[in-house]
Amino acid sequence: MKKSLNKSKTKIRVLLADDHHIVRAGIRQLLESAGDLQVIAEAADGEEAQTLIQKHTPDVAVLDIQMPKASGIEVTRWVRAHLPEVGVLILTAYNDDPYVMAVLQAGANGFVLKTTQADELVQSVRDVNEGKSALDPVVTRKLMSNLFKRPETVAPEPLTDRELDVLRLAAKGYTNKSIGVQLGISDRTVQGHLAHIFDKMHASSRTEAVMRAVSLGWISQDAAQISDE
Repeated sequence: MKKSLNKSKTKIRVLLADDHHIVRAGIRQLLESAGDLQVIAEAADGEEAQTLIQKHTPDVAVLDIQMPKASGIEVTRWVRAHLPEVGVLILTAYNDDPYVMAVLQAGANGFVLKTTQADELVQSVRDVNEGKSALDPVVTRKLMSNLFKRPETVAPEPLTDRELDVLRLAAKGYTNKSIGVQLGISDRTVQGHLAHIFDKMHASSRTEAVMRAVSLGWISQDAAQISDE
């Protein structure tokens, strides 16, 4: 469903955090040129980002990884602990494996490189706002490669049919509420199923669970919103 652009309050409210002013200015101009995004606050370091996120409760926080006082990873952990309704999109120049895994384990909804195309960045913000995952294709390939190369030290426990239904819908980017509507169950029940799925699959996030399910053949990559397209 597209939101009306007639009132600013209906736009996706974005907080932008990067320690380089000129970078923030460019990203802000890019995002706001889309028409349905509004940058409501800017932060030059991690501590300022936390303060402004708490003050404004944006729909999406777009964070760099390397920032003074607190990294984007630390801010992401703080957001998940205190304001879980705020979406987090990491926008960075770093795509090293340790950064990627740390970001996803911290609970970020998306990871996009600064080399991405303008329209792809805008769409990533929209996706995160809708509760979907947003991964740069380069990051997706890295994660898939690591999953296929890494020996499985602990075999995942098989999922029930209902858990597979939940995971397949999660892979398509549905929120807990939307999954509940599709399956005729409450979003709290969906949350419970996801907790069981994470436990059985030794995963710490939806993205990790979905990608592991793809590697195991439980979900086709075409059915999951983690493709290169």
